[in-house]
Amino acid sequence: MEIKILLRQGKSIREIARLMGLSRNTVRRYIRRGAEPCYPLRKERGSKLAPYRDYLRQRVKEAHPQWLPAVVLYREITPRGYTGKLTVLRDYLRTLKPLLKAEDPIIRFETRPGQQMQMDWLEFGRGKGHLSAFVATLGYSRYSYVEFVNDETLETLISCHEHAFDYFGGVPEEVLYDNMKTVVIERNHYGKGQHRFQPCFLDFAKRYGFVPRLCRPYRAKTKGKIERFNRYVRHSFYNPLASRLKGMNLKLDKELANYEIKKWLRDVANCRVHATTGKVPVELLEEEKPTLLALPRLQREAQPVTTSLNEERISFQHPLSVYQALLEEMRV
Repeated sequence: MEIKILLRQGKSIREIARLMGLSRNTVRRYIRRGAEPCYPLRKERGSKLAPYRDYLRQRVKEAHPQWLPAVVLYREITPRGYTGKLTVLRDYLRTLKPLLKAEDPIIRFETRPGQQMQMDWLEFGRGKGHLSAFVATLGYSRYSYVEFVNDETLETLISCHEHAFDYFGGVPEEVLYDNMKTVVIERNHYGKGQHRFQPCFLDFAKRYGFVPRLCRPYRAKTKGKIERFNRYVRHSFYNPLASRLKGMNLKLDKELANYEIKKWLRDVANCRVHATTGKVPVELLEEEKPTLLALPRLQREAQPVTTSLNEERISFQHPLSVYQALLEEMRV
């Protein structure tokens, strides 16, 4: 193999020297002269791990999609006679990961307009004063709604659904959930795929005309659209805002979070070009909205207990001037 070819392949002088069986100074000299050496290639040394590679590939394949740590496999092959180092084993296992990904490709599941909404809870902080965020995303347009609350009770869940449907301007045919207890009491209670839903929540779903669906257990990718949006909310909205407030010795509360999320959804999240669809969610919503089910004409007995996203009705625990100064700083 010629030195020039190895150079064009992006190999370093150190790598070329190893492959050609030459010193690095010799390789540099031949590069400067443009000549080629006539020395034979150095034969690769035998690897102590070579006799165990078939066993390791089989063990990794059997465990997939779970990953076996190198130390576990090291304990398995040592009694079989392996005398090499753990680092050598780690390096080899690292080469198997891309092969597993190739064998298990992610099949993207797309829904037609008006078919599905995905919903999830997103939690921030612990203990007293912690916040939860109700997050909902329409499957076709990726148009999303977020509302911050102080609890995840059934009453709050239903109230947030009502606000989300109002925000979207209609109701999808189905909503996809994980196994939250406020939605489902027992999976497959009446047979495979026939779940025992929470009675009050099921009544609410019937009034609005949507079908609750459950994602497969331990398969987060079933709700891939909302899982990706959850990360977007946490890293692009919550963390920047909370850190700014922390620098001012203030804590992000439900009222301010809802005040800000409304503008963030309107000005950022729902008007960006989506990485998957290549289109803007608010524009796709115009295609999806006519396919949504009409909102029921319900006479609500009382105002929702959760905070509306109406800016004019928000009560702040801190002077509004403090938040205004913060917002001006964030615009700079």
